[in-house]
Formats: sequence, structure tokens, C-alpha cells
Amino acid sequence: MDCNLRPYQEEVVQAALRGENSIIWLPTGGGKTRTAVYITKKHLETTANAKVAVLVNKVHLVDQHFAKEFRPYLGSTYKIAAISGDSNEKDLFGCLVKASDLVICTAQILENALINMEEEKHVELTDFTLLVIDECHHTQKESVYNKIMGRYVEKKVRKEGNLPQILGLTASPGTGGNKQLDKAVEHVLQICANLDSVIVSTKEFTPVLQKSRSQTQKNQYMYMFVCVQQDPFGDHLKAMMLMIHEYMPPTVSRSLREMGTQEYEADVVELEKEGVKKENRLIAQCALHLRQYNDALLINDTVRMVDAFRGLDEFYNSRKTKLLDGTDIFLQGLFDENRVELKQLASNDRYENPKLAQLQCTLQEEFNDENSRAVLFSKTRRGTHCLFDWVNSNPELQRVNIRAGILTGAGTGANHMTQVLSHKKTKKFSYSINFSASYLSEEGLDIPECNLVVRYGLLTNEIAQQQASGRARAMNSVYSVVAEEGGREMRRELTNEYLESLTAKAIDQVQQMSPSEFRRKISKLQKIAVMTRIQAERKKDERKQRYSPSQVQFQCRECFLLVCSGEDLRKIENAHHVNINPEFERHYIAGGQVVLEKSFEDWEPGRVISCKNCGKEWGMEIKFKKSFSMKTPGGKSTPRQWKDVEFQVKEFDFLEDMSSHFHDLDLDE
Repeated sequence: MDCNLRPYQEEVVQAALRGENSIIWLPTGGGKTRTAVYITKKHLETTANAKVAVLVNKVHLVDQHFAKEFRPYLGSTYKIAAISGDSNEKDLFGCLVKASDLVICTAQILENALINMEEEKHVELTDFTLLVIDECHHTQKESVYNKIMGRYVEKKVRKEGNLPQILGLTASPGTGGNKQLDKAVEHVLQICANLDSVIVSTKEFTPVLQKSRSQTQKNQYMYMFVCVQQDPFGDHLKAMMLMIHEYMPPTVSRSLREMGTQEYEADVVELEKEGVKKENRLIAQCALHLRQYNDALLINDTVRMVDAFRGLDEFYNSRKTKLLDGTDIFLQGLFDENRVELKQLASNDRYENPKLAQLQCTLQEEFNDENSRAVLFSKTRRGTHCLFDWVNSNPELQRVNIRAGILTGAGTGANHMTQVLSHKKTKKFSYSINFSASYLSEEGLDIPECNLVVRYGLLTNEIAQQQASGRARAMNSVYSVVAEEGGREMRRELTNEYLESLTAKAIDQVQQMSPSEFRRKISKLQKIAVMTRIQAERKKDERKQRYSPSQVQFQCRECFLLVCSGEDLRKIENAHHVNINPEFERHYIAGGQVVLEKSFEDWEPGRVISCKNCGKEWGMEIKFKKSFSMKTPGGKSTPRQWKDVEFQVKEFDFLEDMSSHFHDLDLDE
């Protein structure tokens, strides 16, 4: 099959065809992936011992790029492998790379292979001649893209040769949250430095691009303002939260921001950590419960009162038999005393969320056409499921035959996305409306026949806004926003429109720099990045040596029960952290068998384990999660990841570590 390009696509591929590192900036629906296929084809045809890796940031994009783009054009001539975390072949990545001309994989698969020294799993950046990085605006800070490119840039600065050519693809580089042009320019330059690439866009054929997009994307931007109305259910939740504030020390409650916001949630998350560090169970538990109430406020603001009530009711039902002290009794009693009134308020249709009424009108209008297809982006996974339930229980929407589905981003959810897109090998949805949490599928999801995109109560940046609006690719499609009139979401949406235009100005200014000025700026940024990375690694190593394992004790995060020391822990393959001390079993109770949808090479899940004292779930047998605080001579801490702990965890040695536990066995029997 021929891979023909439109004129504007031919313009933006020229730098890459000359062998230069480049970032292709085209709007959603502009055919970025097709340009990558074309460049890959030319690269494989003209480069000796060519080997290409296409990196994506989401599992479902592996199969999407493989099935819809690369295999149709290259599959008959070249050997292509598609590998993600759901692929059994991921454990033999090194072997697959050697046997393939082109691999399409999640960036994490490549990152794992770069640090794994086993021969059949390990690869080097120099094994490739071309790296294609999809949605490359994510090459920032601690992202996996930037970890990979950090190694690349360090090799370049050290003048190590044979590095692969880089091709980045993006529709939305963004401004980094900056509202001034000079800062936005710095942001674009930093992305260019991280990818060691120039950024290219169409200049000569801009009208052709605009005409091409307008043929399929005559979008109507429709903002649906909703007036504020009385909310007795939300007011009652806030009154209960104030009672919890009064139960805590006054200095603590005064530091919390506005209830029902993401900022408040961040505050109580930090407050819970502080309570754990100080072994102040009153503060830690109050913060934990306040987060549940704040989640209920967020759900109430987004979907139905009954959804918010149900979440709280399930939380408190799960804790009734686990009351340890007066704090637990107060918090449980507060909910129990108000439960009946909350339930009654939640069932009063008079005060139902007005956003839902507006959304219902929009859906009814669009779905008068039985061929309509829509995607609705919501704030959270839980909110997505609540909207799904609302559609399926709404008789007015059922009359227009809306068939709802959920796009999720893990396990079978990722596979489900792919199944939706390839249903009967057509380009049609298997559902007429699909719900998705915003962060899961605004980027990259190819929905050719989607004629309605709804962003429902979202507070996101300009990148997410551009990506979401680009999902509407049918004729006369509609992009709509449901938000409170004068609310934060609406103000943010308007700000994002300004930042989108600022991004274009910043990129234009970068492109107007002379090659020498651009290279000088990029080189300086790269040297700073390398030095910063070296210093960060040094500090990380120093942190690992701060305490000996015997000085570190682990406590249950909820009841502060001491359960093990750092000496009990081992690492397996530099990834899994396990407790090998059989005495650990005395501190937990085991529940049901954990069933995972993925299989792993070196371990299998056991039973769920929970604290014997308070019932706090820790994880599963042979492995535990972030359910502990760490007690050291320097005080208590709550590290988020194992890389943040301040002692060195020894590698697991079967003979050394297990022989003492089997000394009574007669191995000759």
C-alpha cells in the first residue's frame, strides 16, 4: 500500500528525511502518525541495519498504531512487533528487538529494558537507528519519556556516538502553564532540548491544512452555562465537615482551603501524612475522613446526590467493625447520626444537579440522529461510572436509544478501548456514547465518526482542551463544555483558549531563531539537565545510605502497629519488594485470593493481607504496597515509592536468606 502524503505533510517531514532530529507539530486530525509511517518507511529503505522503535504513552495506542497505521503500510515488507504491558512477549523484549525491524511499544517497556541487564531483556539506545515518540510534549520532568531522553542527552553531551535519530509527534506542546510569551518560549525550547530536536510545522501549506481539516471538522464550539442553585445536600456535608474541623486542634483546621475543591483534597492528603509522621491518630483519621466527604462534594458537583451519598455510605459501612478509639467512634457516630437526613436530601429531585439537565438536553438533541456518536470526558474514573449509571437509568435518554459504554485505562479496560475501535474491523463505535476519565483518552484516541465531544465539569490545561476537541472528527461535529456559569471550569476554559494561541506564538518565535542561536540555547539547557540529573542521582544514592536496614521500622499507617524492620525486606529483580521474615505473618490476616488479569514472569499473587489490629489493607502476600509509614532515627516519614526510602534494601539471595528458615528439614529424605 502506498503511503501518500498531503502537501502540508510533505513539508513537515523534510527535516526528518534529511536525518535531522525533529518534532512535528500538527493539530489533531492533521495526520501526524501518517507522517511517522512515511518517515519510518524511508528510514528503513535507506539506512543500513535500520531498527526503529515507536514509543507511545498509553497501552491502547500500541495496538491502534500497529493495526491502523504501521502494519497496513509496512507489514508486508518489514517485521513489526507490537508490545505493551499486556503482552506476554514483554519479558523477551531484547530478543524481539533483535528479531524485528520495527517495534511499537509503551515507553515504559523500553525503559524497563534499558535498565534490565539480563541478555534476553536488555537493550541499548544504540540498538536503534530511529526513535519515534508519540505525544512527545510529555517529555518533561519525571515522565518515562524524559527518563529515556535523559540518557540520550547525556550520551550526546559526553559525545558518545551512534545515537538514534529522534522524531517527536505532538498536537499540543503547551506553554507549561505560563501566560507570558517569553516564559512560553522557554517552555518550548526546553521540550526541544529534552528531545534534542527542532520543531517543525507547516508554513507554506497552512491554508491546505486548514481546508483539509475543515472538510471533516466543521466544529461548533458550544458552551453550556448552568446557573447556581440551592444545594442543601452539599451544605449538609460541609456542616458535618466543619464539625470534624472543630474536633481537631484549631491551628490545623485553619490551614485548610475551600471545601469541595481539588485544593482542599491536596490539603487533607498532606494533613494525613503529617498525622502519621507525628503518630497523631486523631489528625490522621480526621484527614482521611475529610477526604471522603470532599470526594462526595466533588461527585455531588458533577453527577447526582445519590452517587455522592452511596460512596460515603459504602465507606462507613466498611469501617463499622473496626473502631479502635474515641476518634473512630466520633467519626462513625457523626455519619450514623446524619445518615437518614443525608439519604432524604439525596433523593429530593428538586435539588438535583442542574448540569445533568443541561447535558440531557444536549444528548437528546444530538441523538435525534440515530447515527450520532459521542464521547464524554469527565474528571475522574468514579465520576465516569456515575454518569454511565445515570444515562442507563434515564428514561428520556433511553427513548433516543443511547447505548452507553465506558473507556477505561487499565487491565481489560485498555483492551476494551481497542475492541471499541476495531469492532467488526470497522471505524464505528460499538456504543453510541462512550464515557471516559479525562486523563485516559483525550490524547491519541482515534474516533473518526465522533460528532459530539462533551467536556463535563473539567478543570484542565490547554493541552487537554486541544486534545479533547480534536476527538470530534465527523462532519459538523460539536465540541461542548458543561460548566457552572462564572465558575472556575468556565474561566479555565477561556484561559486555555488564550494559552493555545500563546503556544503558536511561542513556537513561531522559536522557529524564527537562527540555527546557531537555537543550538546555543538548546546546548545550554541540555548541559544543565545533565548536571541536574547527576546531582539528583547522587542525592538519591546518599539518601539510600542514610540509615542501615536495622535502624528502620515499618508501622501500619492506620494504627501505628510495628510490623517489621528494614532487615526483613528484599528486592527481586530491582522491582518487587518482599518481606521474607515468616514472623511477619503474625501481624496480618489473610483474605481472599488476589486474581490479576496479567501474568508475571517471576511471581504470582497470593491472598489479600490486612492489619490484624485495625483491618487496614496492606496489599497481598509476598508483596506489600504503600500501607506503611517508616520510623527512623531521624523521625517518621511516608515515602511514596520504594526509590524514596532512606536505607539500602539488599538483593534477595535464595540460599542465604532462606536456609535459616529450613534448617530443621532433612533434605535427604
